[in-house]
Amino acid sequence: MKRVKKVILAPNPYRDKDFHTVRDAVKILQHSGLETRLCLPFEVDRNFTLPRDLRFSRLERELPTADLIVCFGGDGTILHMSKTATRAGIPILGVNIGTMGFMAELENTELEQLKRLAAGDYTLDSRMMLDITVHRDRNIIYHDICLNDVVITKGAVARIVHLAVQCDGIQAMEFGGDGVIVATPTGSTAYSLSAGGPMVEPEANGILVTPICAHDVASRCIVASDKRVITVELTQNARRNAYLSADGGKALRMEMGDQAIIKKSALETRLIRLKDRSFYDVVNVKIRNCR
Repeated sequence: MKRVKKVILAPNPYRDKDFHTVRDAVKILQHSGLETRLCLPFEVDRNFTLPRDLRFSRLERELPTADLIVCFGGDGTILHMSKTATRAGIPILGVNIGTMGFMAELENTELEQLKRLAAGDYTLDSRMMLDITVHRDRNIIYHDICLNDVVITKGAVARIVHLAVQCDGIQAMEFGGDGVIVATPTGSTAYSLSAGGPMVEPEANGILVTPICAHDVASRCIVASDKRVITVELTQNARRNAYLSADGGKALRMEMGDQAIIKKSALETRLIRLKDRSFYDVVNVKIRNCR
């Protein structure tokens, strides 16, 4: 693979306490002859104090000349960074400082593996993304991409929300419940799994549609082809708004008659791999650690 020269390190300050892990990573990478830049993956609270001995740069300033991004945190940190990195055409390497960390390649005890980046000793794993557009009447009110899932829920309101789901314009299910999850294979081990959906290999081609606590026993998870266009609409008997969120980001309030059009994105997130292990190796370790 391409030899790496410049690396952006993006630590989650709420996970990497006092930035201990990223400090160790900087030493390893610089000792290997790599140029490093520290960038926060998101804005921190105003009352959060950054250490004075670390110099942080702005992500948009460093992206044009960077070869890759190393994220330090849980899967949420990787998800947050995936959109920016993918649009910039830069791969991501995840270092897990969270709990599950399905997408992370390294644990925080395996930082010595970072030395291999300088020699180009790594592979790239392409992950499918979803493209989401929300239509209200004839207007587009929302557009985004995501790596894990699109979730449409009732929010904090106690009553159920009524949804109709179509595949290529043909109705697949209609139900009342807490909502629906439309996920990629990567997202199959996240919220969709908790809602009763199957585990799907990340390399598989498909779109998962998983109802959340449906009040209709006939409504079950569907694994559709990645060529399908999924439409989710609040039906006319919906008595409350629903809320749409992509990869756990800021929620959009949907109104009755709004349509969320979800399909495979033309963009793919590229994850860096340093270890020769299968999806099932990862699942076995992560699930066992949660017991």
